[in-house]
Amino acid sequence: MDLLDKYKKTWENQPEEENKFSSVDIYKMAKSKSSSIVKWIFIIGIIEFVVFNSLYFFLDMEEAYAEYKKIGLMNFVYYSQALAYLILFYFLAMFYRNYKSISTIDSTKKLMKKIIKTRKTVRNYVIFNLSFMALTMFIVTVAEINFKFEDLETKQIFLIILLTLVVTLVLLGVLWLFYQLLYGILLKKLNRNYKELAKLDETN
Repeated sequence: MDLLDKYKKTWENQPEEENKFSSVDIYKMAKSKSSSIVKWIFIIGIIEFVVFNSLYFFLDMEEAYAEYKKIGLMNFVYYSQALAYLILFYFLAMFYRNYKSISTIDSTKKLMKKIIKTRKTVRNYVIFNLSFMALTMFIVTVAEINFKFEDLETKQIFLIILLTLVVTLVLLGVLWLFYQLLYGILLKKLNRNYKELAKLDETN
């Protein structure tokens, strides 16, 4: 049981006339915890962005770009990366905006709405990353098959598609578990705060 739960239980056991004063303190604590959680979501988003982009310094991107050029995907790579960066910056800006807005909210209902919005933002962020990876794998596979189509038999094409599907599912599963570890714990705590605020709102 965390400090907020203990505080809430103590508040519930107090005399009726004292509840209104204590409910304000509980709200402030829930708000403080929610603000801290959303701040960490923003910080982790920044760290994740920096770490993943740092991988370019350790990977042989010239070889990868040469392969993309050979199969006719250079325009796709440039435009998709530019679009992906714009969308990622948008999500990071939303994480920061959610944190700043929670810090200034002074209403239980508004705080509850902001928590819901934060959860949706994180969910959409994860969905975008997983979808972008799946789409990229699919397009690269189709381009590779199209480039070598005349040299491939039907059985080979089927095996390439099957292998790509398996690899994609494994990578998506690993990435999903990664996001569950990064954001899942924080979102569970945020959801717990939401439920506490909902109970508090019902009593007022």
